[in-house]
Formats: sequence, structure tokens, C-alpha cells
Amino acid sequence: MADDPEIVWASAAAQARAVRAGEVTARALVDAYLARIAAHDGAIGAYLHVDADGARARADELDAARDRGEPLGPLAGVPVALKDVLVTAGLPTTASSKILAGWIPPYDGTAVARLKAAGAIVLGKTSCDEFAMGSANEHAAAGPVKNPWDVTRVPGGSSGGSAAATAAALCGASLGTDTGGSIRQPAAFCGVVGLKPTYGRVSRYGVIAYASSLDQVGPITRTVEDAALITEVIAGLDPRDATSIDAPAPALTRALGERVRGLRVGLPAEYFAGELDPEVRAAVDGAVELLRDAGAETVELSLPHTRYAMPAYYVIAPAEASSNLARYDGVRFGARAGGRGAGLLEMYRATRAAGFGAEAKRRIMLGTFALRSGYYDAYYKKAQQVRTLIARDFAEAFARCDVIASPVAPGPAWPIGAMASPVDEYLADVFTLACNLAGLPGMSVPCGFTRAGLPLGVQLIGKALDEATLIRAGRAIERGAAPALAERRPRP
Repeated sequence: MADDPEIVWASAAAQARAVRAGEVTARALVDAYLARIAAHDGAIGAYLHVDADGARARADELDAARDRGEPLGPLAGVPVALKDVLVTAGLPTTASSKILAGWIPPYDGTAVARLKAAGAIVLGKTSCDEFAMGSANEHAAAGPVKNPWDVTRVPGGSSGGSAAATAAALCGASLGTDTGGSIRQPAAFCGVVGLKPTYGRVSRYGVIAYASSLDQVGPITRTVEDAALITEVIAGLDPRDATSIDAPAPALTRALGERVRGLRVGLPAEYFAGELDPEVRAAVDGAVELLRDAGAETVELSLPHTRYAMPAYYVIAPAEASSNLARYDGVRFGARAGGRGAGLLEMYRATRAAGFGAEAKRRIMLGTFALRSGYYDAYYKKAQQVRTLIARDFAEAFARCDVIASPVAPGPAWPIGAMASPVDEYLADVFTLACNLAGLPGMSVPCGFTRAGLPLGVQLIGKALDEATLIRAGRAIERGAAPALAERRPRP
């Protein structure tokens, strides 16, 4: 197995089992991925920083521990990639922004530390939209990431680097963050699994904040099993995060073997209306049919306030971003610009003009406007009231169903540079935003391809803290779709 390149395409769970059993060394696995990164990432641009020496050293430590007969963790030897908003001790963490260029944190965030404790090996940091603000991974200081299925197209965002690296087998699995769809949408565009846990299920300690009431860390993987396994590892109470939920880490891998017979699958009318690409509709319908074939029932639903999710989100998220990013001023945080002797105001202007990209500036200004004296009630407060109505819609829907199925995005990945305006890009998240506003768990599972060979995903939304039902339903879709998907791999 150590000489078999197929190991790089294996699931993270299978890789960990092979390392624990001595069928492959952690060092051989790391070297195989480093070789693939060297050969293929030039065409994709998924990684901002690769820690080859650190990964090899950690692999050698794990192999030595196994040789001594010491027990290894559930992710033993699995090489992982981390979105560049996740703080990592000793590795650059820049949020894909010039304003944090060269910053090397002195500590690991909680999710990163838990991955390492479970035996995962960090290969490096992946590109993302600057400060996680975007839906295409075109807003990174280093330039756009390419979709490994078609390098002329976007991988989705903001966790596009993590999704592209996972899809192209440049890592065994990865972590991303999801504020309005930033795990699920790139997972769908890249043909992998992406899970956004319930808000508060995974600690945000050590995550560079975009919108604090919306951000959530989650896995991007090649299988539903891996999404369950990694979520088990990173979830759980963290006293360093005031929003962390005091609930035990979920035993999600147990749900992998549970049947979906009798499961009630809600189909919200609002998610299947409007300008929905017919190939997306057909693929999602096919995924729902797979659930029916496995014994699930479908229920027609309405989520009437969905129409207000996008305007509410684009008030709340920029307002919180405006507050969070105010600290990057060249004094407290951030690389300082402006010549010697410049006044304070001139230094602020120079630092923020040079340090932030166009999309980050746009959202900071939108948020600052919404929070101005005299505007707060009309915008931010009103948006929070709409958020409550959206959460109530979901609560009423879940009285009639166990899980909701919908498209992830209105269409497949679009060509790089094709969006005519920021609003066009924002509309790509129209089906994912409400899940974040309500704080619910959501998952994207591959369910087909377009005629042009672009991956498509189906979105599953669950009740709060009920990631297990997403795993059950996602596993059923994965099994049913496997014959049609198994032979396809991206060729960057």
C-alpha cells in the first residue's frame, strides 16, 4: 500500500486505519502529498504556505510512536490543509490579506489543536477570499484559486483553497469556515463533501473573525464518513469561546450505519423557484429520489422569509466585519503603511488603503454605514428581526420534517472573472445564507455533474445539534450516487 499512489485518493478514515495498522507510514503518506502539491498546485493555487519540514517531522514522530506500540488517534497520519483564517502556531496566518502579511501566530486555535491531538498532520495553509469575504476565491491577495475540474473556473468561496486541495488530492482532508455558505458552496463546486456544524458546536477560538455571530469551522472531505469523523474530533465545549455550546461532542460516525427509512425530507418551494439551472435541478431531484429509494418520505414545505435572507445577511455580516476589522489599523494589528513622519490619520488611510482589497473595503464601508448613528435601527436592528423570522420558519418546518434538501447554488462553478458585479456574486449564496442566519447545521454532498463535467452538490439542512441526521441522509445519497461518481477525478 505504501507504494500505491491510490492511497492519496483514499478517505481520511482509510488512511488513518492504514497508518495505525502499519500498512503505510505517515512519512510515506506525507511525502506522497508533498509530491502531488509540487506537481499540481502550480496550476490550482490552493496553497499559500506548505510546511514540508514540519509535516515530515511530525510524520516521523507518529511512525516512531507506532513502532513503540503507543496508541494513535482517530486521524493518525492524515495530512490535512487549513484555511488561512485558522490560527496556527509557527505558520503564517494571513487571512489571504496583505494587511496580515508575514504574521506568524504563537498559538494554535482550538480546532487546529484538536486535529493535531487526534494525529492529523498539517501540510499547510490554503488560500481563501480575503478575510473569508467572497463566494469565488477571486478576492485573495495572492490571486484567484482555480477549480481542479476546470482551471478556467472558480472553485467557490470563501474556502475555495481548502475545497480545491481536497478535490485534487493535495491533502487527505481540510478545514474551512462557513459564514454564509463558504464551506458548502465550494464543496459543491469542487465535488467534495462540506459540513457546516451548528453554530457553537465547534469553537471559534483561534479563527480570524469575519462576522462573529455567523462564522463556523467545519470539515471539507472526500467522503461523508470523513466529515463525520473530523467533526467528532473538533467539536465540543471550549471555555475560551463564549459562544461554544456546552454539549458533548457528537458521536457522528455511529450515524453512518443508520438507515433513512421513515426519514422525512422537507422540500422548500422557495429553494426550487426562480433562476435555477436545469442541470442543478435535475441533480438535486436525483439526490432526493435516492433518499426516497432508501425509504425516506418527502414533504412539501414553505420557508416564506427566505426571500429576505440575502438582504438581512448583507447588513449583519458587513456590520460585524466593520467592527471586527477595525483593529487592523497598523497600530494594534496589521502591517503599517505610510512614510516616517506621517500623521496618525494619514497613516491609518495609507495602511488600510494598501492592506485591504476591494471586496473587504466594500464590506467594511457597507457595515460602517449600517451601524452609523441614526441608521442602526433602520438597518442592523431590522435585519436581526428578519433573522428571527427566518429561524422561526425553520422551527415550523422541522415540526413537519427531519431534514431539508435543496440546491447549494443556483448554478455550477462559473468562469473566473465572469461576474459582472458584486451583487451577482452575492446571489450565488442565495440558498446557503439562511442556514447561517438560523445557526443550523448544513452539508453539501456530491450528487452529479453537468454535461460539461462540472460537479454539483445537494444541500442538507438539519435541526440545531442534529448533525447526525445530515450524516445519515448524506451517506444514503453518497451510496446511491457512488456508481455514477466513482470513476471521475479532476485532472489538474
